[in-house]
Amino acid sequence: MRLENKKAIITGAASGFGAGIAKKFIQEGAEVIVADINEKMANKAAVDLGERAHSFPVDVSNSGSVTKLRDFSLSHFGIPDIIINNAGITHTPDTLENIVEDDFDRVFLVNCKSVYLMARSFVPDMKKKKSGVFLNVASTAGVSPRPNLNWYNASKGWMNTATKTMAIELAPHGIRVNAINPVAGETPLLATFMGEDTPIMRSKFLATIPIGRFSTPEDMGNAACFLCSNEASMITGVCLEVDGGRCI
Repeated sequence: MRLENKKAIITGAASGFGAGIAKKFIQEGAEVIVADINEKMANKAAVDLGERAHSFPVDVSNSGSVTKLRDFSLSHFGIPDIIINNAGITHTPDTLENIVEDDFDRVFLVNCKSVYLMARSFVPDMKKKKSGVFLNVASTAGVSPRPNLNWYNASKGWMNTATKTMAIELAPHGIRVNAINPVAGETPLLATFMGEDTPIMRSKFLATIPIGRFSTPEDMGNAACFLCSNEASMITGVCLEVDGGRCI
C-alpha cells in the first residue's frame, strides 16, 4: 500500500501504459481519476478498477477541457497528490519534410501543450498545499531518436526538458517532477510507431532492445509507483529510462 490515501489523476489511462499505471496505483491504495479522450473506454476502465476509480473525459490539448478536469478533481477528492501526464500520440513514420502540418501540430498539442495546461491548472493548488508529484511519460525516442519518427522524437525530447525545468522551479514548493522514458510497448500506438505491425517489423524493433522484449503496462506501473511514492522523496528532475537497455 505504498500509495495509500493518495489521490492521482492519470491522463490517457483508458488503455496502454496509462491503464497499467492506473491498475498499479489502485493496487497500491490510491484513488484514481481515469482521464481519457475516449469516454466509453474511460468509463469501462474505471468500472473494472473498482470503487476507488473515477472516469472523466478530457482532451488534454484543450484548456477548457483541462479546467473541467481540475473542477471535477476538486469536487470528487480535492487537490490531487499525483498528476501523471501520460496521454500522447505520434504521427505515421515518414521523412521529416513529409509530415503534414496538421499532424505536426496535433503531436505537439497532445504531447507538449498538455503538460503546460495540466501544470497551469494544478500547480497553484499544489503550491498552497506545499506538496505534489508530477510524472511525465516521455519516451526513449526523446533520448535516442529513431529515423522517421522525427517530430514525435522532438516532442518527447521537449517533455524531458520540461520535466527538468518544472522540477527545479517547483522543488522549493515541495513539488517533485520526474519522467519515465519507455521503449515501444504493447499499446495502441505500437503499429503506428512501426508503420505496420508485421513479424518482420517487430523483429527489427526488438533487435534494438537488449533485454529482448517490448515494454509492458506493468513495467510502467511499477516505475511510476516508485517515483510517485514517498520512497522517492529525494528524487526530482529524473528522466528514468524504462527500456530494457535500448538507450545504452
